[in-house]
Amino acid sequence: MLIIQGLLIAFFMFASSVKVFGWVKAIFEPQLAFFHRYGLNRAAMRMVGVIEATGAGLLLFGMLTTASLYTQLGAALIALTSVGAMFFHFRFDTWKDAIPSILTLVLSLALLLSQFGQ
Repeated sequence: MLIIQGLLIAFFMFASSVKVFGWVKAIFEPQLAFFHRYGLNRAAMRMVGVIEATGAGLLLFGMLTTASLYTQLGAALIALTSVGAMFFHFRFDTWKDAIPSILTLVLSLALLLSQFGQ
């Protein structure tokens, strides 16, 4: 599960930094276009990035301290943002656009469920 946790941390630290800081224009601009298509603005995109960064930070803290509560909270936040992303992609885009959020949902739920046995 450490590999899954590490992948989620890396993915969401990167993805959230793009949403918050807009530093990779080739990724930022299409994502901002998605948010505009959904009727959301730049502030909403930044807030999603902050939530994603919080989830990834909790996962990282949980990994470094082996405190399962932080891992559970981080995985739950990542799962919730993945469900939100899936909702908007299925409603406004094609199912192909939802594939990354489906994958992150499955991984975050697997991580979350694995924590309840500890």
